[in-house]
Amino acid sequence: MELIIKEQENKGFAMARENNKRAGLMTYSIAGEQHIIINHTEVDPEFQGKNIGKQLLYKIVEMAREKNIKITPLCPYANAQFKKLADIQDLLKK
Repeated sequence: MELIIKEQENKGFAMARENNKRAGLMTYSIAGEQHIIINHTEVDPEFQGKNIGKQLLYKIVEMAREKNIKITPLCPYANAQFKKLADIQDLLKK
């Protein structure tokens, strides 16, 4: 599974690909130099049940830690994961 992050202007996304097929996508808006808002997560039906959403979230978390960025998870999936996973709650925008 290949995981990439791309940003353009004030938006970005993490994408999961396998064999040149998109498995999932998590999008975010750049709300400032040290703040992003995760606003959407989608996983292709073929890849459901393979933790693609969680992998995408952790890819964004890794990038946020490197850049010292806080996260607001507006997306219902990301919000639920932030409530459940103690190891990423330090990145929540207060």
